[in-house]
Amino acid sequence: MHIVRTVQAMRHEHEQWTGSVGLVPTMGYLHRGHLSLVEHARAENEHVVVSIFVNPTQFGQHEDLASYPRDIEHDLQLLSKLGVDVVFLPTVDEMYPSGFTTYVTPEGPLVEQGEGAIRPGHFRGVATVVLKLFLIIQPQRVYFGQKDAQQVVVIRRMIEDLNLPITMQTLPTIREADGLAMSSRNSYLTSIERARAPVLYRALSAAMDTFDPQHPANAQDIIQAAREIVDSMPDIRLEYIEIRDYNTFLPLQTLRPPALLLIAVRIGKTRLIDNFVLHTDGRWDTGLIGDQLSHANP
Repeated sequence: MHIVRTVQAMRHEHEQWTGSVGLVPTMGYLHRGHLSLVEHARAENEHVVVSIFVNPTQFGQHEDLASYPRDIEHDLQLLSKLGVDVVFLPTVDEMYPSGFTTYVTPEGPLVEQGEGAIRPGHFRGVATVVLKLFLIIQPQRVYFGQKDAQQVVVIRRMIEDLNLPITMQTLPTIREADGLAMSSRNSYLTSIERARAPVLYRALSAAMDTFDPQHPANAQDIIQAAREIVDSMPDIRLEYIEIRDYNTFLPLQTLRPPALLLIAVRIGKTRLIDNFVLHTDGRWDTGLIGDQLSHANP
């Protein structure tokens, strides 16, 4: 496994390869969800690159850039066991050299609502760094987790809009045994907060359980079912529960597929997000928990 820190060195690596390249972009502090993406990439490509880069342009002024969890040595140990060819580990100066002025700025409801309304400029930073990674690494396939649903839709839209020769794979959210979506930010939670955190999963499940495909419900009734679960838990601040079209990200008044059921809360100082997906065949994608993982991995 090669550790590459510069754009020039990454391009040199690529010149030596024949066959398909799979990319898993990450900000590090890897967990089982990241590793699932790497395993899929390893099964489908001749070469696998994992990028680790905490991207400053997607953090707001008062967000957790400085405190974002990092453990590069542990990340590298995990990746070395999975047959990764290259870990791309650039510095901020390598990705944003002096004089950098060119950004990718998505527009419309997709980036102005949901996470975009709470984190202005976030998706500008995401789109910019992801496009840079695509151009530097030149993968044929890229792998993202469903937990960051709005990010997934933004990147998929960018690939389509800019005619990028890339296939995007979106894989199910990986969950702890109690349903909490795996996230690097879970490390911020105190033991008491961690015990409360599965409320996101319970709220989404309660909303899902009200859905009858034969009699589509008013979106507000479904949202209310989720809200009641959150409201029953102390010291949880709800930021939003929303139902949105999976492709346009516009809000839905009646739940119909394809749709995203989205939630964001604050538990103490920690902000957590989660989602379920309603597919066009009426199937809900809620992610994978516990022993489901052994059956899902290639």
